[in-house]
Amino acid sequence: MRIILELIRLILLLGILGAFMGGIVNNIYGFFRVDLGNSYLGLLPGLSIFIVFSVLYRNKLQFSGYYKGDGRIKLFKRVSISLVSCSLILLIVAPLLH
Repeated sequence: MRIILELIRLILLLGILGAFMGGIVNNIYGFFRVDLGNSYLGLLPGLSIFIVFSVLYRNKLQFSGYYKGDGRIKLFKRVSISLVSCSLILLIVAPLLH
């Protein structure tokens, strides 16, 4: 039962935080007059937001949830930094390729 509650929590957090981070990215792109439109490049910011959410969940949010299993460990610092760096690169590359 705890696993189902944790999955529901994960989906809700992804929806809420993903929408919030997506709004911030859209406002920044709008400020610089970047419109990715319906091109495939619109997937890059979404992938970037998903990567940041995954790092945030693995390092912070999983420890405050319902699931109390053995597999709850933080990501290594080097892995976290490299994933967030890749995410920032994706955010920067999308408007440049447009």
